Amino acid sequence: MDTALVTSTDSANASLKIATVAYLARFKGQTRTHADSDLRAFLAWCQRQNLDPLEARRPHIELYLRWMQEVAHYKPSTVSRRLSILTGFYRICVIDAVLPASPAEYVRRPRVPSESPTLGLNHLQFEAMLSAGRTSANVNDFALVSMLGLLGLRIFEATAANIEALEEVHGHRVLRVHGKGDKIALVPLPPAVGRAIDRAVEDRTGGAILRSRTGNRMDRHCATRRLRALAKGAGVATARMHPHMLRHTFVTTMLDAGVDLRDVQIAARHADPRTTMRYDRARKNLDRHPNYILAAFMASAT
Repeated sequence: MDTALVTSTDSANASLKIATVAYLARFKGQTRTHADSDLRAFLAWCQRQNLDPLEARRPHIELYLRWMQEVAHYKPSTVSRRLSILTGFYRICVIDAVLPASPAEYVRRPRVPSESPTLGLNHLQFEAMLSAGRTSANVNDFALVSMLGLLGLRIFEATAANIEALEEVHGHRVLRVHGKGDKIALVPLPPAVGRAIDRAVEDRTGGAILRSRTGNRMDRHCATRRLRALAKGAGVATARMHPHMLRHTFVTTMLDAGVDLRDVQIAARHADPRTTMRYDRARKNLDRHPNYILAAFMASAT
């Protein structure tokens, strides 16, 4: 083999590795994990195409976009997110002088529907899940359903929660949650959730709140299995029960109960109110149209 070719290949691999590490270093925790996964998906696609990612041009990015849409059949939100990661990666390559220009700069992202594609549970289904968790022989089940559905925790937040994070603040019992973007949030515990957590904790003074049957910390896969078993036992018919379905239910149930959108945004810890609005399955409901509120307010004049 030509020694010059080997040297050139090694140099290209080293440049790509440095560029990848430099981009991922901008993130922390779960955000870094997700960015790494999305970037690896593109690098794997490039490998199948015998394409050096650092030699990609705009048509290559367009082809990757079409592959995600028409071959892999990813949802628009997934395609948009992966393209966003790709755009950020190439932007850092330009900043670090690895590339003269970004091949993803003028690639248009697909339109993401204003409504979330995830289906939450309706009120009766949610009550059935809570009841199934409460009566389950597994002490972790009620805590799991409550932490996801009544606190709105993300699954990685719930499974990472430790007993040491339970505190008393200004007369409120709270759970200190390590959330997205390395942010810490104090989430108040309603009495029912506190009892569910106490039941899971038992007499332990430290370690994970949620545990698997083996006594180890529960992970997202174990949580998904437990939720599917509870749904089956409760007669909750869903296409595919998964943890985020309960967080989705947390948001939509509060909106259906008439909680102000801004308050729901704060409770869900959404940085952008438009994210919260995507969950609002009833925002087009005519019963809640502001015209009725205005007419009632001005009734004396009409």
